Amino acid sequence: MRHLKAHRKLGRTTEHRISMLRNLATSLINSREDRIITTLPKAKELRPFVEKAITLSRRAASLDGDASEAGGLHLRRQAAAFFHSGNYRRAIATRRGHTLPPRTAGVAAVRRLFDELGERFKDRPGGYTRIIKMGRRTGDGAELAIIELVDNAREKEAQASARKRTKGSTKKKADETKATETSADLKEEGASEE
Repeated sequence: MRHLKAHRKLGRTTEHRISMLRNLATSLINSREDRIITTLPKAKELRPFVEKAITLSRRAASLDGDASEAGGLHLRRQAAAFFHSGNYRRAIATRRGHTLPPRTAGVAAVRRLFDELGERFKDRPGGYTRIIKMGRRTGDGAELAIIELVDNAREKEAQASARKRTKGSTKKKADETKATETSADLKEEGASEE
């Protein structure tokens, strides 16, 4: 029986699994399309991992008052644990004559998480990601899935175009009803004149 065994091991050691989830989370947060393609079990494991980090950024976005700066910093540091830090070997390279190594993608992910995604999901109580099954991969037959952030730009464009289409069709219907009403009025006037 599997009592109290909550997560998938994904055929990896604990350190490897956590590092892989951090890499996937960094890729998802930093991606331009707000989506990545991975296998279905990895996507199912990634979902709660990423949503906890997004919840921290949501909490930071809703802070106000005197303690908001300190509380925001605390939440930012907690969320940084979900990504690779990017400060490794930075202190050694600050000596004279050495150039600083670039920050890693984890630092950029934390920045985007708190600057952009915290505001986007401020009023959403949960469910920040969506998993879409894609079928099996040729070669090894692994089930692939897309994991994406909801309320992304592509979705908003689709909703706007759908609204335009419905408005356009209602305008056409309104024009048609006006045309039929005017033709009916003309017929009635013609009948009353005779």
